[in-house]
Amino acid sequence: MQAKPRRTFQTKSFLAQTLHELGGMALMGARAMARAFQRPFAVKDVAYQVEAFGLKSLSIALLTAIFAGLVITLQFAFFMSRFGVLHTVGKVVVLTLFRELGPVLTALTVGARVGSGITAELGSMKVTEQLDAIRALGADPIKKLVTPRVLACLFIFPVLTTLADVVGLVAGAWIANAEYGLSYKEFYRSIVVTATILDFTSGIGKSVVFGGIIGVVGCYKGFNVAGGTEGVGKATTETVAILAVAVCLSDFFLTKLFLSL
Repeated sequence: MQAKPRRTFQTKSFLAQTLHELGGMALMGARAMARAFQRPFAVKDVAYQVEAFGLKSLSIALLTAIFAGLVITLQFAFFMSRFGVLHTVGKVVVLTLFRELGPVLTALTVGARVGSGITAELGSMKVTEQLDAIRALGADPIKKLVTPRVLACLFIFPVLTTLADVVGLVAGAWIANAEYGLSYKEFYRSIVVTATILDFTSGIGKSVVFGGIIGVVGCYKGFNVAGGTEGVGKATTETVAILAVAVCLSDFFLTKLFLSL
């Protein structure tokens, strides 16, 4: 009979902790963006993070996009050939890639790597008291460490999503031609007829939001590591789980928003 109050207390504690972390992440993100417009501008730091996050994640993003394009084209071409509308497969593929699979898969695969890397790096600085040393020297750790990483994420994810869209369409056109004999001309003609600038920009808009979420969550979990090296590993694992849920959850609301435009 005493188990129910205990479960209720645990539920309230979990909700309170969740709201506390959401508030902390929102506050850190706001501070990071505010620091971005303050001199001196951290151009070199942002460029370094873009190289570290973007160039080193390029192979993961492109490989994911290739197989995503292959799989969805095979699936849709198989069913559309039954109804004699194989020539329209490019329409479905381009809308699926532009609006959903391009930004979401890029955020899930690359975001897991980038977010966990940020948490591990900043968490290690936290447990070795390097963050305290930065504060002791009179520097702002938000501007020095968080702002460049968040800005880099805001930049690289739209770029990687654009490349993923292009590579996915090329892979889709190839498999449609190889497996079902659909000409490249017919495939790309259906893309041009169907896709609009809003279809493309909606996916890019999602990737900007995903990039901001990934950067802020990674930095927040790194700044709040506790428990030494064991805490770093735990925070890194939590970052990957939080990012997966946050990307899928925000994708739903962003989809509702862009479909209403």
